[in-house]
Amino acid sequence: MTAAAPPAGYRELLAGNADFRRIWIGQVVSLLGDWFNTIALYTLVDRLTGSPLALGVVFLVKMLPLGLASPLAGVVVDRWNRRRVMIASDLVRAVVVLGFLAVDSAAEVPLLYLLVVAQVVAGSVFEPARAASLPNITSPRELVTANALSAATWSAMLALGAAVGGLAAEWLGLRAVFLIDSATYLVSAFFVYRTTIPQDTEPATPGSLVATAMARIGDGWRYLRRNPAAGRMALAKACWSLGGGALVYMLALLGERVAPGAQAVGIGVLFAVRGLGTGLGPILARRLFLDPRRWPAVMGATVVLSGVIYATVGVLPPTWWVIVPIVVAHAGSGANWVLSTIELQRRTEDRFRGRAFATDWLLVTLADSASILAASLLLEAGVLTLAQGFVAFAGLQVLCGVLWLATLER
Repeated sequence: MTAAAPPAGYRELLAGNADFRRIWIGQVVSLLGDWFNTIALYTLVDRLTGSPLALGVVFLVKMLPLGLASPLAGVVVDRWNRRRVMIASDLVRAVVVLGFLAVDSAAEVPLLYLLVVAQVVAGSVFEPARAASLPNITSPRELVTANALSAATWSAMLALGAAVGGLAAEWLGLRAVFLIDSATYLVSAFFVYRTTIPQDTEPATPGSLVATAMARIGDGWRYLRRNPAAGRMALAKACWSLGGGALVYMLALLGERVAPGAQAVGIGVLFAVRGLGTGLGPILARRLFLDPRRWPAVMGATVVLSGVIYATVGVLPPTWWVIVPIVVAHAGSGANWVLSTIELQRRTEDRFRGRAFATDWLLVTLADSASILAASLLLEAGVLTLAQGFVAFAGLQVLCGVLWLATLER
């Protein structure tokens, strides 16, 4: 997109594109429930176990299965009807999250982990299908705005869902939060059902889905290797996540310290301001960086910025003042996310787009998982204090951003 063809306005997009509007409404409702669910899970496990490692495992089982399932999800998204895939994903998750109602003791935490894995695997196809569908239901003028709005929506629902979810967990109880989350998946499925999504679907080939996936997953990887311009964009989010995964995980531990006696509220507020930051980032990037040729450098700079700012969270006392650097740091992550997503969409052929985004998700979830595992083990063993953990992993993030900038094509 160039200055000669400015992006469509947000109101223009929502008023004039019914298919995008329906997917967006479903996204709003579903994400609101997701963040209710997430804050409730963090609170429940920490209350039942009091272990940094047990809490870290919640983060891991929400991310690692997603990464491992992503390559298969990409094949599903390219081969099957994306609209039906999204509906099935919502319906399965609506049932699975009801299982959290059965977890009420430390001995049942392994059941919670299994349910989270089932929820994540069922949902692993949804985001690649949604992201791969956007270029098919929007015009070139609308694509940048659609991505910016989708990213801002994720952030706004994180802010609203985390804040309200923390209050709901304290006031209504965790069981009510899980019921609300189940209902939001049904609402999302309804809006996706009413959407028309054209698609260049790959023809089915003989053999099972798994066998087909194993034969074709390599095609997606080879495509990104043959097209380094697209392949580099699939690394941008992972660059942020190598340090950022641990930093986000440690926010859940910091929540109890900034709000003693109201743990769910503390976690909810810190995740809410994270959402505020990630929402501001795409909006600012869309206004400030109109030339796509500058975006790869901007992506690296945002990683460095996030790390520098996040280091101050470890230096400040655990009070509500920490929300200021959290907002700024996640504005950088939000800009990195949306700019790399747009470029990956533009640089990838439609028939490979699902697998490209599945690879993108695989890399970011593996980076997140490695970061979180390292942080949770170090904190559990007492090698690092929480404050030292913020400084150490913020430093790692700065290093990742510097390496990204150093390897840019000149």
